[in-house]
Amino acid sequence: MSEKKCSHHKCKKKKIVRRICAAILIFLFLVLLTILIVWAVLQPKKPRFILQDTTIFIFNVSAPNIFSTSIQATVYARNPNSNIGIYYDKMDIYATYHNQQITYYTQIPPVYQGHKDVNIWSPFVMGNNVPIAPYNGPGLTEDQQNGGVWLDFKIDGRVKWKVGSVTTGHYHLHVTCSAYVPLGDHPANGGIVVGNNAVKYQLSRSCDVSV
Repeated sequence: MSEKKCSHHKCKKKKIVRRICAAILIFLFLVLLTILIVWAVLQPKKPRFILQDTTIFIFNVSAPNIFSTSIQATVYARNPNSNIGIYYDKMDIYATYHNQQITYYTQIPPVYQGHKDVNIWSPFVMGNNVPIAPYNGPGLTEDQQNGGVWLDFKIDGRVKWKVGSVTTGHYHLHVTCSAYVPLGDHPANGGIVVGNNAVKYQLSRSCDVSV
């Protein structure tokens, strides 16, 4: 009789454990389903980025393949969503010329952006004696002599979406702001002198954003 009782108790415990596991799985499934439904209904939109202005303090090709620069770029970011917040994590900004990186990475501080909120950053994008491709050196020198240069300001980072009290995992953020940046010590075309050999130019260039 004792063996039958033990066997009966074991079976009963197994049934209880199975029911608990099934309940947990059903609960998790319902939570995930709710998140997916809310996500589909809200339809999150990508943030909008604009390169507002740039100020070039240093722009110098010291050898065919050595480049130094210091540029302050003002970047506008807006969350277009009415019900979704955005966490910006680990964002780095840098500049490229003809698809080659010509500055170091500059980190933009992490920030939470609420519904319809706007953030504006003005990081310094710089590089000192950065090696560049030999064919890019003459190109930069020629552009400088002609009074302006096409640059791509890029932001790489990670974002998380916040829907109510639920926060998603990380998504990769890639932003590219292409702009013709005027050069020279004397203001032209609306430039504003902001210091020795430094002129600020309003650009207001929309950026390509992918998440």
